[in-house]
Amino acid sequence: MRLCRVLGNVVASAHHPGYDGRTLLVVQAINELLQPQGASFLAVDHAQAGEGDLVLVMSEGGGVRQILKAAPPIRSLIVGVVDNVEISK
Repeated sequence: MRLCRVLGNVVASAHHPGYDGRTLLVVQAINELLQPQGASFLAVDHAQAGEGDLVLVMSEGGGVRQILKAAPPIRSLIVGVVDNVEISK
């Protein structure tokens, strides 16, 4: 799982039927200091996240299939909204 920040949403008029009724969001992976890491990517929302939220993104096909109880063509799934990040020193 990766910690990410939601940058915005995506609207598509043509898509695979596996995306019917699902929200697609643009997310950016971040490090423990909440700084961006790498390129942004798309993730399907399963946690009612919104723009600016910190989220946990699962990018493991087997885990995604278990959560969705199906095998849609979804690579990355938002599985939780993070309330707080605390780092112990």
